Amino acid sequence: MKIKMTKELIQKLPKTDLHVHLDGSVRISTIIDLAKQQNIKLPTMDEQELHKLIVCGEHTVSLDDYLRGFHIVNLVLQSKEGLRRAAYELAEDAAKENVRYMEVRYSPILHTLKGLKLTEISQAVIDGLKHGERDFGIQTGVIICGIRNMDPNTSLKLAELAIAFKNKGVIGFDLAGGEYNHPAKDHKEAFDLALKNNLNITIHAGEAYGPESIHQALHYCGTHRIGHGTRLVEDGDLLNYVNDHRIPLEICIKSNLHTKAVATIQSHPIDFYIDYGLRVTINTDNRTISDTTVTDEYMLAINELGLEYATVKYVILNGFKSAFLPYKERVRLINQTLKEFEEIEESELKTKVKVKENL
Repeated sequence: MKIKMTKELIQKLPKTDLHVHLDGSVRISTIIDLAKQQNIKLPTMDEQELHKLIVCGEHTVSLDDYLRGFHIVNLVLQSKEGLRRAAYELAEDAAKENVRYMEVRYSPILHTLKGLKLTEISQAVIDGLKHGERDFGIQTGVIICGIRNMDPNTSLKLAELAIAFKNKGVIGFDLAGGEYNHPAKDHKEAFDLALKNNLNITIHAGEAYGPESIHQALHYCGTHRIGHGTRLVEDGDLLNYVNDHRIPLEICIKSNLHTKAVATIQSHPIDFYIDYGLRVTINTDNRTISDTTVTDEYMLAINELGLEYATVKYVILNGFKSAFLPYKERVRLINQTLKEFEEIEESELKTKVKVKENL
């Protein structure tokens, strides 16, 4: 049966978001509201004008340019209340489009400008997400990010923080920030510590820099997943290694266009990756900065790259398979998702039959 790929259908399907940044996903209205409450001066208090400053589009020229909007957002994420609210609302927004499992990443060091301790920051984000889980029925985890363009000792400190909060809401450690000229291997000590403590690893790589960046993430830092991996296609040998070892790719189509990791959506390698058999997942990266949702990301792949229902189902299941969750929990979620797919497929079939009968 050929299922029609509508936005309503994709929204209905259970999904994951394994690569979403907290500070890139704060509602514009919330940024203004928090600024008023905290007496913070923003470049503008007009929602439409602020939208123009923060949200990216065709005018964005690089990853560094893409990252500029975060400075404005982080002005209002320097209090426990602001962090809790941002995390809670992100859980709400994701749950609205039936994201069942979401891994939220951020770097606590960016929220210390007004004296908050790293432990207070971590607990505030976890509390906001847990509150969201209770209210909206979504499951979440936190990934703490080291920053490439900061002192590697900062990454080490953040790895220690992630280890302290392991099994208390934190499920992984990442390396984010400006990729070009900031090699992952400089932060090896932080990843050695994280791996020694059996922490899940994901690293932004192959976005603003080529396959060498992915190679370092894998072979120097021991990553279990690759954030983006857009330029993996440039090295066939490495691509086969990633495929053979079932290392998941966290693909974020719209942000890849914004950061100029790809020139056009049509030139994105995701369809080749899927056809070749790589474990591809589809994610938002930054819901606000890229003005996107998980549903929007799938619709881009459907409309621009021709993904059909069977492929969408396969990619969605990849998301659940690649989650930083205990094996038994992943199996439970996958079985639950398959059951829901079956029910949705039956419903679509009945609708199709009814339409034919009425013709």
